[in-house]
Amino acid sequence: MSVDTKTQLKAENLKPKIGSRVLNTTEELLSGEIATEIRELLEARGVLVFPEVNFSDEEQIAFTKTLGTFAPERKGGDEVISKITLDAKENPMAAEYLKGSLYWHIDGTRNDVPILASLLSCRVPSPKGTGNTGFANTYAAFEDLPADKQAEYEQYRVVHGPWASLFYYEPEPSLAKLQGYAQIGEQELPLVWKHASGRKSLVIGCTSAQVVGKSALESAMIIHGLREWATGPEFTYSHEWEVGDLVMWDNTGTMHRAEAYDPTCGRMMHRTKLEGEEPFE
Repeated sequence: MSVDTKTQLKAENLKPKIGSRVLNTTEELLSGEIATEIRELLEARGVLVFPEVNFSDEEQIAFTKTLGTFAPERKGGDEVISKITLDAKENPMAAEYLKGSLYWHIDGTRNDVPILASLLSCRVPSPKGTGNTGFANTYAAFEDLPADKQAEYEQYRVVHGPWASLFYYEPEPSLAKLQGYAQIGEQELPLVWKHASGRKSLVIGCTSAQVVGKSALESAMIIHGLREWATGPEFTYSHEWEVGDLVMWDNTGTMHRAEAYDPTCGRMMHRTKLEGEEPFE
């Protein structure tokens, strides 16, 4: 009699509407045998936590590749780990730009096809009580809106630009700095992303500048009102990092943010990403 030895996905929910903890071994994860199940769980739950899996950089890259196409940090770039920290000594090129990561956002709003997912592993955590990473399920947040509000929001389009996030942490930037951020580009996107799966998610966050056809005040009411709704306790999960944790999130239906920490404390994360597979529209 033959015995089915296929690896089974071992997971448990963190909260009813967001997050699952995956309990498979490093070897099982790297085998690729449960890659399809992991992808399905990611879309369903928004965030997957792999506690103290302790991947090396090479293993994190290999695991990322089992799930889809590895996304380099820049076009034509190498398949390398990105170091994520606000410490300007460790990350002189990006520490300033990463200040925007302290506010709710999704990545790639200036691109037609944003990244599918990010994978973040903890090398050095910040002191307890600081430096968590928060996640908000924008699929679930849209699905729980009243039907009339869903229909209203599906009509709206929003201008997104990294320059808009600058005002969250620097209300009076210099003209030169604002011009520099503006050069990164902006994009007009639907407020509600209608996915090929049939599901819908909200496209909001700190890059949202203005709802097309609405005044600045009307836009702020819509954008910030939806952010407040989508980041309510039922739709959010805050991960307190331990050394060796890996957390993966669905960038197509999940906002995220780093929670405040001392930039000089040594907090260090290593990131890989998956190429996007679906345009905003």
